[in-house]
Amino acid sequence: MSVHQQLDEAVRRLEATLKATDLWRVEEPSAEALASEQPFCVDSMSLPQWLRFVFIARLDTMIAEEAVLPASCSVAPAADMYLKQDQSRAGDRLLVVKAIEEVDQVINEAS
Repeated sequence: MSVHQQLDEAVRRLEATLKATDLWRVEEPSAEALASEQPFCVDSMSLPQWLRFVFIARLDTMIAEEAVLPASCSVAPAADMYLKQDQSRAGDRLLVVKAIEEVDQVINEAS
């Protein structure tokens, strides 16, 4: 299985996890929000928005084009910090962070 196929499977699991934890149903960010230059667009959108409309969207493009993947990826720690702030999502946090760790791992092992 190619690295792009592995990444596609990991991204689909992340998407399914976000849907199962009700973090997928977020408002689409504006063009201005998407133009943010801050890491994770922290100044313009929530982490679930960034995951869906930036992170997953960019990974889907890389997968479709079989593009060169980033040299490294470490999104899981940021997601963990974000989700720790909402105690009502303690169970969801573990599921989402684990799914993101899988994406991180596929990318990191590819380089």
